[in-house]
This record gives sequence, C-alpha cells and structure tokens, in this order.
Amino acid sequence: MKTSAIVPFFATLHAANPQPATELEYTNVFELLAAVLLSAQATDVGVNKATRRLFPIANTPRKMLALGLPALTEALRTIGLYRNKAKNLYRTCELLLERHGGQVPRDRAALEALPGVGRKTANVVLNVAFGEATMAVDTHIFRVANRTGLAPGKNPLEVEQGLLRRIPAEFLVDAHHWVILHGRYVCQARRPLCDACAVATWCDSRDLFRATGIAGSVHDRDAAPRTSVTDGE
Repeated sequence: MKTSAIVPFFATLHAANPQPATELEYTNVFELLAAVLLSAQATDVGVNKATRRLFPIANTPRKMLALGLPALTEALRTIGLYRNKAKNLYRTCELLLERHGGQVPRDRAALEALPGVGRKTANVVLNVAFGEATMAVDTHIFRVANRTGLAPGKNPLEVEQGLLRRIPAEFLVDAHHWVILHGRYVCQARRPLCDACAVATWCDSRDLFRATGIAGSVHDRDAAPRTSVTDGE
C-alpha cells in the first residue's frame, strides 16, 4: 500500500466507527485480562457467555482464588482448552496478589510473565485498559495487513512492527480495533466482502479477489464464521 493511501484508509475506518471497542465484555482491568486470556483459540461470544456467569461472583484475583480451581474449571467448561486456561488464570491470580498487590500491571514484561499471557494478550491489555498505542496481531490483523499491503510480514512480530511504523499517530491507539473488526466482518479469511468494503480503493488485493471470483458479497456475511479478537494466543 502506498504511504499516501494510509491516511484515507484509516480516516474512512474512523468515520464509520469513531469509537471502536473490543467485543469482549468486562467492567475492570482484571476482568479484561481474564477475558483476553480465555479468548485464545475461542470466540468472543463464547468467552462472554462464560464470563457473564463467572465475573458477577469472581471479578478480582482474590475472589477468583476463593472459588478454588475445581469451581473455576467448571465455570469455564464451555470454552475451548478450558482446563489449561483455568490453571493459567488461577496461577495468574496468585501472581497478581504476590507480585502486584492484586492489580494488573501496566508493564509489558510483567504481563508476559503471567501464565497464559503472551505478547498479543499483553498488547490488548495495554491498549484497551491503559490506552497505549500497541498492535495485538491476531489472525485478522495479520491477514488484513498482508492482503491490503498495509504492513506485509512473515510473522506477527514483523506485521506488528510494520503497523507501528506506518500508521499515523492520530490513528494508532484505535487502529488495533479498526483492523480487527474489518478482518472479522469484511475482509474475512475465505471470502472477503470486497464489494461491501469501504477501504477497497486502497487495497492491494482488491482486483485480485474480484478477478478470481473469490470476493463475496454483503449477503454472505451472516454465513461467515466469526473468530476471536485474540484467537491463537
């Protein structure tokens, strides 16, 4: 993507969604951390279904530890890989109390030292909870960055670094949400909805998808799978 296209690309996404937000449900920073940890290789819808039952009774590290690991594991049964996630979340609660006074740290290294928290999860927490200009590269952002030519890369770290270099400062804090949502609902993996895409003008792959007949239409949207903001952590 030409450098001159980047501002109109993000200005268009901004105009369509001036205040983008994560689709994970939370009311405090700990709930956000827990939800993002649980969303690896799961859908936001599935995580929200489980946390609507869990968070009203355990929305702090201390309360979650009071539940005990067996009860926490049972509460997460509907989420993929729930046993391992329950162990990671339980140990994370212990470490938050032992090392951080029960608070979620605003520090990448400290976040990544928690069980089940990798770079992507840390980036989501730093961005959503603390307003930092980070890019949590999941499958959606990786796909959109490469397809559009916005920030091509062979791995998530390359894409992350490319996005941080190329996205203008005025768009950077919200860019994480815009690109994820665009990948989730428009630039989908198997059948991108090119004729419904507001930023197709600046996309490097627009003509390719239309020429091959891969591009779908807005009518395909309801049938397309929806994956998590943080799938594949």
